[in-house]
Amino acid sequence: MPIAEKNILNRLYIVAGCMFIFAIAVVVQLVKIQFAEGDKYRELALKNTTKNFVIPANRGNVYADDGSLLATSVPKYDIRFDAVTVTAEDFKTQLVPLSKELAKMFGKPASYYQNNFRKARAQKNRYMLVVKNLGYSDYIKVKQMPLFNLGPYKGGIIVDQRTVREHPMGKIAERTVGNQRKDKPGYYSVGLEGAFDEFLRGKEGRRLKQKIAKGQWKPVYDDNEIEPMDGYDIVSTINVNIQDIAHHALLKQLEYYEAEHGTVVVMEVSTGAIKAVSNLGRTSDGTYYEKLNYGVGESHEPGSTFKVMALMAALEDKVIDTSTVIDTKEGVKTFYRRKIYDSHRGGYGKISAAKALEVSSNIGLATLIDENYAKNPNKFIDRLKSWHLTEKTGVAIKGEGIPFIPEPGHSKWSKNALPSMAYGYNLRLTPLQTLTFYNAIANNGVMVKPRFIQEVRAWNKKVDVYGTKVINPKICSEKTIKEIQAILTNVVKRGTGKSLYSADFSMAGKTGTAQTEYWMADWQSNRRYVSSFAGYFPAENPKYSCIVVIHKPSIKKGYYGADVSGPVFKRIAQKIFTDAPEVIEIANVDSEDALIKHDFENYFAKVQKQYKKIPNVTGMAGMDAVSLLENLGLKVKLIGNGTVSDQSIPQGEPLKKGSQIVLKLS
Repeated sequence: MPIAEKNILNRLYIVAGCMFIFAIAVVVQLVKIQFAEGDKYRELALKNTTKNFVIPANRGNVYADDGSLLATSVPKYDIRFDAVTVTAEDFKTQLVPLSKELAKMFGKPASYYQNNFRKARAQKNRYMLVVKNLGYSDYIKVKQMPLFNLGPYKGGIIVDQRTVREHPMGKIAERTVGNQRKDKPGYYSVGLEGAFDEFLRGKEGRRLKQKIAKGQWKPVYDDNEIEPMDGYDIVSTINVNIQDIAHHALLKQLEYYEAEHGTVVVMEVSTGAIKAVSNLGRTSDGTYYEKLNYGVGESHEPGSTFKVMALMAALEDKVIDTSTVIDTKEGVKTFYRRKIYDSHRGGYGKISAAKALEVSSNIGLATLIDENYAKNPNKFIDRLKSWHLTEKTGVAIKGEGIPFIPEPGHSKWSKNALPSMAYGYNLRLTPLQTLTFYNAIANNGVMVKPRFIQEVRAWNKKVDVYGTKVINPKICSEKTIKEIQAILTNVVKRGTGKSLYSADFSMAGKTGTAQTEYWMADWQSNRRYVSSFAGYFPAENPKYSCIVVIHKPSIKKGYYGADVSGPVFKRIAQKIFTDAPEVIEIANVDSEDALIKHDFENYFAKVQKQYKKIPNVTGMAGMDAVSLLENLGLKVKLIGNGTVSDQSIPQGEPLKKGSQIVLKLS
């Protein structure tokens, strides 16, 4: 054989040998994949086509003190259709009946649904949207319609469930109740929602879904792999009547004075229960909404409301008495090369210590504190510390402002520190911290911790109870308390708050007018003030304490505390005792636990009652009425926010399940 042919033949042998070896290698690899690593790759394929999705738990409800809903989670359902999984026979026989049922329920022509289903079938759409945002009762009806009643595989129905957080009171108390962060859905960081998130959020569930197309997933089974556990409910101390009164009283004044923002806090004297918090800030178009929790979070120089603390310290330390005479000169006095002024032109001359607080003399209080504490300022600071004024109240709501009271050695300390602090400058407190002190005066010296919650519940069973906590059982002597109480009553009768006096209704408190942003370059040409009023009512046997703080009112209309904030305080006090008499009944109940038990037994009995006729839901909170009526099988349509003012089907009419009832809220 020629050499050339032998070479070609050898090369062919080599190639054939290589191909044989390669074939053997492929076979070996296939065997390895099939048998040795088959489970691994099958599991990987499964992972790529199925996935466990988180099912958020139903968040617990937030209730007011009487069982009215402040926040609740409402389930919403989107219905979609997998046009591929349904057999041709089922699609043909069930399409028309399904379309008719959908048309009957949702008002669109049956032809609309038929065309959509046929289009989805032709395009092999596995995630066609049928209807969205259904309530539970409507979801059940759709699920029982022709074709859909065959389930997810035979009937092609896909159900996407989510929960929507509703606030029956609308924007009122929104910041106190709390809401979701826009940048983090499902995350609550403010208000009661944020403070008690651990109780409210429950435990997530899991649901297995299969990838179908274009990043879309459908449930593999009707049931969940792990059922979510509902969160606990919390019963707050907020009273819806007082909250409504406080909100509208503050809003009216902010609008009139064109103020930047303001806050109102109302506290129950004996228990420290916060009955209302309203926080309103102005928008660019001049309207107001619940912008920030100013009452809890904003520390500022309190101004004249702090004069009460200064005088009390001097009385309790026995360095003065109420009749001690101070010379306030002619309204101007120099302290360490710095002039202090009184608002009264010409000054008050020589007046008593009690009178100095009644008329809110800056010079009077600065003189008293400087003369008696300049040589030992720590004595004054220690007295303030004993009243916990240098500490947060520890209230549950997140973001409480930090109080600041300087001491000798601090960068903010100087010879002028004491006289400045005497009338409320060179220190910072939040409205709630100031109110806690005034509440102690109203409570005959017993300082209680402010609180926003009464108890945690799992449906109608108690999980945890939050009672009154005493911070300081006696902030001062009985003599000092009685003297201060008398002066605060006289502030309203004949002092700076005399414009608020009413012979028919007694109040006690202190006005406050503080300069703010006075360190800014434009202050002389554009002066800005913080107006406040802190006190309690009735003066003789106090039930509630209250503070009103309004920032930067228009100075063209007024800025003194008695003119700007005082009327809000008076309006709240009088309306509580005239428009909402049931609140007084609540305040006089001996046992708070008995009250809560009574309220909730009534509420849950109402929900669980089996009605044969339409109940009367007027006066109920909107979402309470929805819960009751939907449980009775009615379709509910809401118009407005708040409590039910009118219902389309009158009380006593026969109850027909599936009927629609329209509730008007106001």
